[in-house]
This record gives sequence, structure tokens and C-alpha cells, in this order.
Amino acid sequence: MSTITRRSLTAALPMFAILTRRGNAAEFSYKYATGQDPTHPVNIRAQEAIDRIREATSGRVDFRLFPANQLGSDTDLLSQVRSGGVEFFNLSTSILATLVPTAGIVNTGFAFKDYDTVWKAMDGALGKHIAEQVAKAGLIAPAKLWDNGFRQITSSTRKIETPEDLNGFKIRVPPAPMLTSVFKTLGAGATPINFNELYSALQTKVVEGQENPLAIIASTRLYEVQKYCSMTGHVWDGYAILANRRAWTGLPPDVQAIVSRELDAAGAKERADIAVLSQSLRADLTAKGIEFIDVDREKFRAALAKTSFYADWHAKYGDEAWGYLEAAAGKLG
Repeated sequence: MSTITRRSLTAALPMFAILTRRGNAAEFSYKYATGQDPTHPVNIRAQEAIDRIREATSGRVDFRLFPANQLGSDTDLLSQVRSGGVEFFNLSTSILATLVPTAGIVNTGFAFKDYDTVWKAMDGALGKHIAEQVAKAGLIAPAKLWDNGFRQITSSTRKIETPEDLNGFKIRVPPAPMLTSVFKTLGAGATPINFNELYSALQTKVVEGQENPLAIIASTRLYEVQKYCSMTGHVWDGYAILANRRAWTGLPPDVQAIVSRELDAAGAKERADIAVLSQSLRADLTAKGIEFIDVDREKFRAALAKTSFYADWHAKYGDEAWGYLEAAAGKLG
């Protein structure tokens, strides 16, 4: 007799939603893509939002969820949501920065010390400013940012305990300007690689290590090809839900309000999920063979501050955006 696991049940949710759809075809049928494993809170909560939106609109709006880069890499999907091939897409701010540079400001190295500081910025003036920049780039950000988490460094070859340990370290980073800059400034060999190619790049030793939140490290089984995890918390990363402009404006205003409301409600739960997982996953990953290293984050921040890193990014983002960041995070540099 087969056992239904949380993983198998979650993976089946998108198909279940299709099979249980109302008899009448939806007025608006949209694709909702993500890059995360089906078991990740991003997909669990997105599916809950999809179900509530369908119910609240009496079946007028129906999303089909496509997790785990089923429809293409993150950079492919960013192009698709712009063209309308995909109507909604959940994308990390680090990758969004390749289209909307200001989005990368949330990934500023060692800017945020804790979640209170993060949400003060993201739910306040900085988050609003980023949404305005997304709109200028031709997309819509219909909800507040979800949580990807604080990113940590893993390695298969060496323990990263101090900034000096990053010298010459071959690390995979997303194709994101800020993360590339953080690690190059600290002396590492930063190599941009799409997320769907990450596991094989680690397995074949193209790179020695990578950096991601613990939820990603666990859900994509990176512990199978990594030995150490340094709790650097070097960057906080969020998820922006992006909507194709034509698809969004095609929704009546009352339906837009429902979609935004339910995505925000699901996002609040997803934020709580990530906070809990950040605590529990350390024990889980330790049991799977990962050795954790607690580092002095201030030493890494100080190493960045000795360079032109903060001044250079301040100049690139401009006084307005940088002012919003420092209003929440404090003076940088």
C-alpha cells in the first residue's frame, strides 16, 4: 500500500486544482509560474491563494500553478511574463534586478540585521518605490513582497569562517548584479549560473559552493553535494509576484482587488513559514550531514565597508532609493 507524503500531495495540488475546476470554463485562465520545488512554502501558499481567488470570484479567475521552473529558467520566465506567455510569475528580487535595477537594492550586502528591519523597508516606502519601478518596466507588482529568506553560504571544499576565506572561492551566484558584486568585492570567484543548473554545477565541481536561504538548500537537496554551511546572512532576498500588464489590466477592478488581497494573505503566511523553517531546517540539515558554522557577520560587513562597495551602489541607485533603504536599515558604509 502506497503512502501519501506531504511532498507527493503538494506536487499533485496543481493537477488537483484543474480536475476539480467548475464545469464552466473560467473567464480568465492564467498561468502562475515559480522556480521553487513543489514542497516550498512559495508553492503551498500560492496554491492556497489560487483556490481562494477561484472561490471568491465564483470561478471567473482560474490560475494553474507551474512550480520548479517547469516552463523555463528564471530568466526565460521573466521574458515570458513580459510577453504574456506566462501571466503571473514569482521571481526573486535578485533576478528581477536584471530588468528592474532598483529591485536589487533589497539584496544590498549586510544591509538588514533582522526581519523587523526587512519588513519595515519592504512594507513601507522602499517596497512602494520598487513596485513603482516595476510598473515603469512594463510589469505589475500586485502584492507585497514574499520572503525568500536570508542567504547563507555553503561549500564542498572549505569552511567559510572569515571574509578572508572567500579569497579565490568559486561560488555560484544567481545572474544578479548585486550578489555578483558582493562576492567579487570580498575576493571570491563569483560565477552566475541559472538556478535550474545549480545542482549539476555543484555535483560536477564547476563551482565549490553556492549561497541560498536554508529553505532552498533543503528543498532542492543541495546538502547532497555540499559539506559546510556558513550562517553569513549576507543578503536578504524577497520574492516579487509579477503580473503581465495586459493580463492584469484585463481583470475588472473588483477582481484585481480580490487577487491582490488573497496574494497578500498568502504572502503573510509564507513569510511566517520561512521564519519557522529557518529555525527547524538547521537541525534537519545537520542530520543530513551539513556542518554549520556561525560567523561574525560584522567582520564581513566591515570588510565590505573598507571598499567602495556601499558608495558605488548608492551612486547607482540614487539618493531617493538609498534614502528609503537607510531609513529602515540605518546608515551603510
